[in-house]
Amino acid sequence: MSKFNDIMNEIGHALASKKFWVELLIMTLGMFMTGVCVYYFLVPSKLIVGSISGLSIVLTNIFQGMGVNISLSMMITLINAILLILAYLLIGKEFGLKTVYCALILGPMTKVCEWIYPWQNLATPNEYLANMGVASDQAFSVMGNPWFDLLCCVLILSAAQTLMFSINASTGGLDILAKIVNKYLHFDIGKSVTVAGGIICLTAFAINPFQMVVIGLIGTWINGIIVDYFTASINNRKRVCIVSKDYDRIRRFIIDDLDRGCTLYEVIGGYTNEKSIELEALLTKDEFSALMEFLNKNEINAFTTAGNVSEVYGLWAKDRHRAKKHAEKR
Repeated sequence: MSKFNDIMNEIGHALASKKFWVELLIMTLGMFMTGVCVYYFLVPSKLIVGSISGLSIVLTNIFQGMGVNISLSMMITLINAILLILAYLLIGKEFGLKTVYCALILGPMTKVCEWIYPWQNLATPNEYLANMGVASDQAFSVMGNPWFDLLCCVLILSAAQTLMFSINASTGGLDILAKIVNKYLHFDIGKSVTVAGGIICLTAFAINPFQMVVIGLIGTWINGIIVDYFTASINNRKRVCIVSKDYDRIRRFIIDDLDRGCTLYEVIGGYTNEKSIELEALLTKDEFSALMEFLNKNEINAFTTAGNVSEVYGLWAKDRHRAKKHAEKR
């Protein structure tokens, strides 16, 4: 009974937190973006980019060819149900629970897209696909060319995946496999997406000609590159190193005004052989701009260098208010 009460209290705290509702909104938006990719770009052209949605399209077509009528949304839900168990067992409770929500709403999101505006009203028969060997009654493209369909799909999908990974969630399916590869084989998340997606892409040989499979493989490769790029952009921080006699004044500005921590080192100048203090801090782009404005406005003589850091682990908090609270507790 006490364990049940603990669980209910934990759920109550989660529902009362701002973080829960913000992340719920992000997950819903990300899954709507994914639904747009699947419904408007993959379904009409039969493009199979390495994803569970792509695998679902393959299996749906195979089953329909066997006379078994199963909808795309149902196939997506079934495959994701299996992968969700793996996510919970192999990756973690938080990732698993968030991905459960995301995976369960992907199928309904494709239905929402159909309700808003059916792809049949946008797509046109495409000679490019027909020349590749796709049946004329299935050769459709929303953008008029499968390469443009691929580009639009990959850009939107990569943005959605990056949003999910940033809050320790995923769009389900392929992202679960990618996260497993990332965790246990220590690949970059973008490379993990490419490896897992490439394997899935090969299943497209069951319904698509060789050229279409190659397009899907290229799309999967580009998807991995863009995910890495977006991830680096979101997590990008500035590592700032400053040598100045007014180091204490700069330190107070970073701590009091920017709500960030910093580290002080004693250094010796190679030319002058004088001892100085070097200050190092990790800042966002906006915080770095504020720091440089502070130095210029107050005419502080400082030797400053800055470089990009794509990933930060440990006590560094994305939210400055969380950082401040942490400092107060100490």
